[in-house]
Amino acid sequence: MTQSINKLETSIKALATRLNGHSFLERCRDGSISLDELKAFLLQQGLYSAYFTRYLCAMMANLPSNDQVMELAENLFEELGLEQGSPTPHHIIYRNMLESFGIELDSTKIKHETQALIDCMFTHCRELNPAFGLGALCIGAEAIVPDLYSSLVAGFRHHDVPDEQIHFLLLHIECDDGHAETLNDIMLEIAGSNEFQLDNMIKAGEQIIEARLAFFDAIENKIPHAVKLESASIAFT
Repeated sequence: MTQSINKLETSIKALATRLNGHSFLERCRDGSISLDELKAFLLQQGLYSAYFTRYLCAMMANLPSNDQVMELAENLFEELGLEQGSPTPHHIIYRNMLESFGIELDSTKIKHETQALIDCMFTHCRELNPAFGLGALCIGAEAIVPDLYSSLVAGFRHHDVPDEQIHFLLLHIECDDGHAETLNDIMLEIAGSNEFQLDNMIKAGEQIIEARLAFFDAIENKIPHAVKLESASIAFT
């Protein structure tokens, strides 16, 4: 078990370092990012995160234990505003943030790279082998949120955007650490009975990070093409 924990932690740190080294996040931290780029991120991230509850439900359906499902149901309830102490659904908080910047999801186009990130996440979460969905959601998403959103907060603060306006980001810097820990514990349970599953988890996480790096490239207009957005219900992480 100790070897699995060390391998998983090493992989998560390495991928987080690679992600944080992208010029988009570096420019957020040093203040050279433009407000337009930050708004573009919020818009495309909103389109990707619109499917979060469906990513989670698809992965939960393949978990081997009802106890594991119940553990992740707490995350789902929190996202939907059904958890005690978290009465406002997260998609409402995100929508309010977008509106404060004059951003509307319904009238926009989704970038090819955003759609690729969505497709990659769905592919892994729908796998009958839950190791892939767990790796994608934990290593590729929840585990990176605190660092990712901390960089974004720094970027917005350089533009004197008040913290009240980016409350969603600050909220998730705190709560997604707990979400990642829950996923991490389940991953170790599954890897404990089959060490090869850990490789599947890490592989899925790596593929999501690759898709996320391309997503950042597109935000920086290195890859400007976009495709027509289809309507989607919204729930964010």
